[in-house]
Amino acid sequence: MNASEILARLRHQHVVVVGDSMLDRYLMGTVSRISPEAPVPVVLHHHTEDRLGGAANVALNLRALGAQAILCSVVGDDAEGEAFRTLLPAADLTSVGLLSLPGRKTTVKTRVLGNNQQMLRIDREDVHDLSPAEERLFIEHVQKLLDTHPVQALIFQDYNKGVLTPSIISILLQQAKARGIFTAVDPKKANFFAYQGVELFKPNLKEVRDSVPFNIEATVESLRAAAAFLREKLSCSTIMITLSEKGLFLDDEKSARLYPTSPRKVADVSGAGDTVISIATLGLTAGLEHTMVAALSNLAGGQVCEFPGVVPVQANLLEKELAHWLTQNTG
Repeated sequence: MNASEILARLRHQHVVVVGDSMLDRYLMGTVSRISPEAPVPVVLHHHTEDRLGGAANVALNLRALGAQAILCSVVGDDAEGEAFRTLLPAADLTSVGLLSLPGRKTTVKTRVLGNNQQMLRIDREDVHDLSPAEERLFIEHVQKLLDTHPVQALIFQDYNKGVLTPSIISILLQQAKARGIFTAVDPKKANFFAYQGVELFKPNLKEVRDSVPFNIEATVESLRAAAAFLREKLSCSTIMITLSEKGLFLDDEKSARLYPTSPRKVADVSGAGDTVISIATLGLTAGLEHTMVAALSNLAGGQVCEFPGVVPVQANLLEKELAHWLTQNTG
C-alpha cells in the first residue's frame, strides 16, 4: 500500500472520546524588552486565540484524519464553557456528548506567548471528581451515545481533572467490552491502574517511571520488564510507551520493539500525546501492522511538536512524510 491508501484505512471510523476537556487560551504578542519593575519580559499583546484542548484535541486529531468523533466531556455552566461550545461547530464536532454542570469551572489553560515562545501559563480549573449523581448522569449520557451510534473505538483521555473517576472508568470499559468496542487510554497518575482490561494502554515514560516500583530506562529490555508489570496489573493486550525524542516502545505480548523517531525542530510538545493516542487507536482498529502503527504515531506526534501551542495533526503533511518513510523503509 502507498501512503494515501494507508491513511484511507483510518477514515470513516466512529470513535467516542471520553475524558477531561479544556479551553486552551493563547495571549500572543512580541517581546523586545525586560520590565523595569521585575526581571521579566514584557509581552506586547497582539491578539487572543481560543482552541479546543485536552480530550477535545483528541477529537480534533480524529477529525483531521477523517474519522468521526463524538466528544463526551464536562464543562462548567460559565462563560468559558460557552466559549468552548462555540468552537465545536467550526471544528466539525458535535456538542451532543457534552454536559454542562452548574457550579463547576470549565478548565482553562491560558498561555502567554512572546515571539512564539511560551512565557507563562495560568490554569483556572476545578479538579475534584464528579459527584455520584453527576457520575450517573454522565454514564447514562455516554451509554445512550454508544447505543445509538456505530462506534468502533472508545478513547479515554485522562488529565486527572475529575471527569474520569474509577466508577466511570470501570462501567464504561464494561459497556464497551459488551458491545465489542475497542478501548484505548492515555492515562495519568491518579487512575493509572484503574483501566482494567483496556486494549491499548499508552503512557509516556515519565508516567511509567512514576508508577512502576523499579527503575526503568529507555531500552528494550527495561521497557519489556515494565510492559510485563503493566500487563499483569491491567490485563491489557497492547502497551505503547512514548519516549519523547527517542520514539516509542510497542509491546503486544507476541513482540516488543523500540521504534526510534527522526530529529525534529521542536517548538512545543503540548498535545503530542493527544495526537499519538488518536492515530494509534485508528491504526489498531483498522488492523494495520504494528510497525506501521508505530511509524504513523512517531510521524504524527513529531509533526505537531513543530508548531507552537496545541494543534492537531495535518493529514496532508502526514501523507507526505509517510510516503518518504515508505521509500526509506520498504524494498
